[in-house]
Amino acid sequence: MKRRRERHDYEARRMYLITMTVEGRRPLFGQLAGNPEVPHGEPDAPRLLLSPLGEAVQREWIAISTHRPEISILALQLMPDHLHGILFVRSRIPCHLGQVIKGFKIATNRAYRELITGTNPTVAASTPSTRPVSCDSIAVETKINRKHGLLWSPGYTDGILARREQLQRWQAYLRDNPRRLLVKRLHPEFFRIRRNVQIGTYTFSAIGNLFLQKHPVRIQVQCSRRLTEPAIQEQKEHFLSLARRGAVLVSPSISPGEKAVMRAAFDEGLPLILLQENGFGELAKPGGAKFDACAEGRLLILAPWEHHNQHITISRTQCLSLNKMAEVVYNQ
Repeated sequence: MKRRRERHDYEARRMYLITMTVEGRRPLFGQLAGNPEVPHGEPDAPRLLLSPLGEAVQREWIAISTHRPEISILALQLMPDHLHGILFVRSRIPCHLGQVIKGFKIATNRAYRELITGTNPTVAASTPSTRPVSCDSIAVETKINRKHGLLWSPGYTDGILARREQLQRWQAYLRDNPRRLLVKRLHPEFFRIRRNVQIGTYTFSAIGNLFLQKHPVRIQVQCSRRLTEPAIQEQKEHFLSLARRGAVLVSPSISPGEKAVMRAAFDEGLPLILLQENGFGELAKPGGAKFDACAEGRLLILAPWEHHNQHITISRTQCLSLNKMAEVVYNQ
């Protein structure tokens, strides 16, 4: 995830979602506060109470636009052990965006040494660095930082804006981060990745409520791709009727009919077991509405194969395998 996109021009005008993590995932930037049930914008809404280091990191992020006027700061969400930020490169910059991120890391490393280790007393952590970091000096300063210990894990992750509506999703995701972490802490069992979950002859990785797999009434949702719209509607009503009476629906949700059934059941808050082609990375968690469904204990996601970062089209062989696995999950 930390590799840069091949053949992309990182000096050109573009919007980016940047994610960086603290070395060792230490919670250095502050403490979570608030009530996860309170909506954003209310006084007791979930939020991060920044530590002095968190305040310094926030100042240095805002100062990026001072060092590089071509870049606008659109958003920042600090979490105890990581950072999400949105940058808008409004006009061409004289070096790779990665050099700008390295400059930010160097500046925050200074604040880290001052506030945490006390090994660099000449640096004032109360104000952002006013000296632009040149691209040529970064390699030398990075070596010095490594000698003293780094604040950040190596590298960073970038998302590149592809569609206008994607920006709104990014901003909503950043705002929702404190709430999501509070919810995870309230229900850790539903967000822990389980490896080597054996069901019949198959082995899965799993996120969600494993007790759903032990529910006494489980129903496999499998619909032919040849179903007409009226037939899909009929199937949807049939499976929803079973789920409303307590059945857990099981499906990889591949065909249009399966997707219609599982989406309607999900929207209605009914319990589901979903099989998916892509596995889970070490820090994976469900996105969007699936996150809340996991927190409520009404979703179990099973993945039989390893995690990958590529966007691939699922093959017919994989589809047949997933449906066979769903049948085993239903029958066990």
